[in-house]
Amino acid sequence: MKNLEVADLMTREVVSVVTSTSFKEVAKLLAQHDISGLPVLDHEDKVVGVVSESDILRHQVILHKKSSGAFVSAETKVTAAEIMSVPAVTIHPHETAAGAALLMTRHFIDRLPVVDHHDKIVGIVTRRDLLLLLLRPDSEIRRAVEQILVDTMKGEANKVGVHVLNGVVTLEGQLGDWRRGDILTRRAEAADGVVAVVNHMK
Repeated sequence: MKNLEVADLMTREVVSVVTSTSFKEVAKLLAQHDISGLPVLDHEDKVVGVVSESDILRHQVILHKKSSGAFVSAETKVTAAEIMSVPAVTIHPHETAAGAALLMTRHFIDRLPVVDHHDKIVGIVTRRDLLLLLLRPDSEIRRAVEQILVDTMKGEANKVGVHVLNGVVTLEGQLGDWRRGDILTRRAEAADGVVAVVNHMK
């Protein structure tokens, strides 16, 4: 995850709304596409906010209080601009997947609009995208780590055995130099999908 870029993970066809989109249409889009939030764009396709299920529920609570406890359906006159969260937390496509995960964690959000250097939307990346990355098959992880060994050790790659179980990589072998073992461990840890590396090299 450390080296993978947001551009490699993001969805390029983004379901979005504009500032004038009605409250009712926002709720409809969220339900239709089974998503929890939508970027809100201005007339230049720049991200100006995000409207989420939480924003809709917060608006419903306000209506509920105003109506003395009666449930009130979504009002068509209310727009996305009035209920969206601002400013939008965004990310650039060449940021790392690890950076995206950190942003989501810091801001307690599950999706990030991806914008270019003009703040125009080019995609969206979600927690689900990042979780799928962690589910990389063990066989693929093993091949990636074996390639790291070849690139690092050249003709001596066969000195190290690679075992992978549920994303945990175990490296075993006789190197005669603990520093080489540390280098290999760090490089294996950086491979996409690797959860942890156990160093049994001597």
